[in-house]
Amino acid sequence: MSDFQTKLEQYAELAVRVGVNVQAGQKLIINAPIHAVDFVRLVTRKAYEAGALLVKVNWGDDQVTRMRYELAPDESFDIGPKWYAAEMEELAENQGAVLHVVSDDPDLLKGIDSKRIAASQKASSMVLSKYREYVQSDKMSWSIVAVPSESWAAKVFPELPAEEQVNSMWDYIFKAVRVGEGDTIAAWQKHVSLLNEKAAYLNEKAYKQLHYVAPGTDLTIGLPEGHLWAAADSISERGDAFIANMPTEEVFTAPLKTDVNGYVSSTKPLSYGGTIIDNFKLTFKDGRIVGVEAEKGQDTLAHLVEMDEGAHYLGEVALVPHRSPISESNILYYNTLFDENASNHLAIGSAYAFNLQGGKQMNREELTARGLNNSLVHVDFMIGSGEMDIYGITQDGQQEPIFKQGGWAF
Repeated sequence: MSDFQTKLEQYAELAVRVGVNVQAGQKLIINAPIHAVDFVRLVTRKAYEAGALLVKVNWGDDQVTRMRYELAPDESFDIGPKWYAAEMEELAENQGAVLHVVSDDPDLLKGIDSKRIAASQKASSMVLSKYREYVQSDKMSWSIVAVPSESWAAKVFPELPAEEQVNSMWDYIFKAVRVGEGDTIAAWQKHVSLLNEKAAYLNEKAYKQLHYVAPGTDLTIGLPEGHLWAAADSISERGDAFIANMPTEEVFTAPLKTDVNGYVSSTKPLSYGGTIIDNFKLTFKDGRIVGVEAEKGQDTLAHLVEMDEGAHYLGEVALVPHRSPISESNILYYNTLFDENASNHLAIGSAYAFNLQGGKQMNREELTARGLNNSLVHVDFMIGSGEMDIYGITQDGQQEPIFKQGGWAF
């Protein structure tokens, strides 16, 4: 077996055993692009070997997606995927698992009318709202992993010969998920433990607010009473541990919806809806986004913020050291799964119920009453750099350093 094939086997094993953590008798759905067929077949075999009852694959194709945006009538984009929503709700209600294999072309919808993109995103978000609530309360196991595509690799490595781009992409993906470094699963167990130590420290502190200071950023974010910092691993309703994002370097919680003030500037491009948004700045007052500026993708960003009322507020605050392995690769991935794990980031939109004490057992109204945001969207954007300082503000108003020059201060 070649070195590449060995690593691919390890990656598939990691996705099944650690990512979604497939259990005996459990149903698994895999959402994947057609060019990932070899990896998906490996994952399917690993899942059945782990005892899966049924593995179903939903295939996607970038060319077919692009054709729709170019050729379909406008009313096509008001149609949400009800069949998919029903399938995923049933999966969650029966405590199944889902693995998303992503390989997005960052420029897939370049040149497409932003109104079409916004309409499609809204239609999908509306029909998937119940499923999204299930995900954000850990009702089921789920995970996201990535595989290269030719278009994505070309975007990341334009300086390389075309025949080397995909292989280079694989090398960086394997490094990011700790494949090829000896015992991969043991490496992940150690990594998760270290992240949980950071989360435990922050939970013990129970800061009232966070204050971000960096070039282009001066932002204060309130934290709700009873907030919980989480790290890589989660526990599903049936009691199974899973890791939602692979790779992951973050420790995160939910902000207090109405207590975000100041301004924040992006430090990496955001790939959203098949387009790139770059060099943007958001201004907040009493939690609400009141100013949107972008050098690239202004219309797309504005449409995102106008998706619904909740899209005017934040739903996540995540801490990632600037000197994380992904950041130190000095690669811009144009993919949030990777770029958010190289940078402190925030999320526009809905908050996770598990970031609040007792939140998994609360309904949406109860979560809202406790200060968590609700929205059709949840979109992460990157704000971290080696020049960012973050302070925790205690209940009595004292400021304590959490990050200094982009790294942990404790």
